[in-house]
Amino acid sequence: MENLALIGKKIGMSREFFRSGQSVPVTVLKMETGRIINIINKESRGYNAIQIGFGKIKNSKLSKAMKGFFAKKNTEAKKTLKEFRLENIESFKEGNEIGLEIFENVKFVDVKSKTIGKGFAGAMKRHNFGGLRATHGVSISHRSHGSTGQRQDPGKVFKGKKMAGHMGDKIRTIQNIEIIKTDKDNNLIYLKGSIPGSKNTEVLIRKSVKNINKMSIQEKIDQIEKQKKSADKKKNKWK
Repeated sequence: MENLALIGKKIGMSREFFRSGQSVPVTVLKMETGRIINIINKESRGYNAIQIGFGKIKNSKLSKAMKGFFAKKNTEAKKTLKEFRLENIESFKEGNEIGLEIFENVKFVDVKSKTIGKGFAGAMKRHNFGGLRATHGVSISHRSHGSTGQRQDPGKVFKGKKMAGHMGDKIRTIQNIEIIKTDKDNNLIYLKGSIPGSKNTEVLIRKSVKNINKMSIQEKIDQIEKQKKSADKKKNKWK
């Protein structure tokens, strides 16, 4: 289950209150239940994996090859197919559904989504450049990025040079985001803080790759309450 992931849609942001009164900003995601479409084994391809389908799509929008694929598997068409490599695939069967239960004992997840597109942006907005001087001989080019090349040798601008260009609209992964709570009845998951993308952005969530030894907000609150109780007991003891 460690390598499995789910796809959902970003609904928006809200806040969650704990018993202590602490308010935490959260991003709410509507998760889709995935269906196992295909099981791949070492004999056929040299590795073990499962293909999971997410979302709905009309048959008219499918290519002829994909229509044949779903007809062969005797299942409804899915909008997105994702393949996940696993060491053991014996417990999985075609047609089984996978939902929020894979995050049952998981505290932190990695989130992958597309950032909001900002269009064509200058060097100051895109890369936080300082710009040129406001006066003293600088005219018209106050917000320009300045020189980009060298001399005759190498006589070119190196690839990857920070310049003006298309900003945003890129796939980004944010690691170690805390799960505040899950709502299995409504297929909702609440993540701490913000994640890339606008409303209705497709988001892929998987268990955190890094095994970080970090306390969740609820665990911190419980620890503080425990310390307060022990401190009160000591005070009463010496009265």
